[in-house]
Amino acid sequence: MSSVVSAVDLKIGYSSSSVLANIDNLQIVKGEIISIIGESGIGKTTLIRNIAKLQEPLAGELLIFGLDTRPKRGNVGYIPQKLGLIKHETVYFNVLEGAICHQSIFRSVSGFHDQKVIDKVEESIKLMRLSDKIDEPIKYLSGGQQRRVAVARTMAQGAKLILADEFLSELDDKTADTVWNVMHDYVKANQITLIIVEHNIERAKLADRCFKLERGENNFSILVEVEK
Repeated sequence: MSSVVSAVDLKIGYSSSSVLANIDNLQIVKGEIISIIGESGIGKTTLIRNIAKLQEPLAGELLIFGLDTRPKRGNVGYIPQKLGLIKHETVYFNVLEGAICHQSIFRSVSGFHDQKVIDKVEESIKLMRLSDKIDEPIKYLSGGQQRRVAVARTMAQGAKLILADEFLSELDDKTADTVWNVMHDYVKANQITLIIVEHNIERAKLADRCFKLERGENNFSILVEVEK
C-alpha cells in the first residue's frame, strides 16, 4: 500500500542552525491512526506543520499523497492548538467553512450550497453534540465547546488526511473520550489517515501506532516507535 505520508532523512526546525528533529524514515498508510508524544518544545507541532505544508522542511524528502507539492484543496484537514475559528460567527458558519472547501469558488462565495454540503455540516455538528449551539456565536462558547467545533469543521471538510495538535485539550475526561471515540469511528469508517499530537499517554497508545520524539545525538530530536 502506498504511503499517505512519506518522510525520509527529514530535518525540521526554524533554520539550518536551529534544527529541532531529524526523522530518518516515517511511512504512514491510508486509514492509519498515528499518535505523536514527547516533551514540550521538542518539535511535535513543527512536524505536523511540515506535514500540513504550512512550513517547509530544512532538508530531506517529505511526500504527501506521493507528491512534494501542496495537496489538493481540502484533502488535508488541520486542527491547530489555536483553533482559527471565526469568533463572531456561529457554530454553523464555522463548520460550513470546512465543508465548502470542495465546492467551486463561485458556490463558496455565493452562499448557494449543495444540499449534501448542508447535510454534512449538520451531521458533523450533531456528532460533536453541538446541535443545541448551532446558531450560537463562537465567542460565547467554552474552550472545550470551541474545540469540538474545530473537530466538526474538519470532519465536515471530508479531508483524506487529518492532523490534530492536542485536539482533546480543554475537554474533561468524559467529553475527551466521547470525542476520541467519534473521531476514531469516523476515520476508520472512511479510511481516513489521522495523525494526532497527544499529551495523554494512555490515549496516545489507542492509536494504531504511537511515536515519541525524544532527544538524540547533537541535541536533535529523533522519532522512535513506542511499544504498546
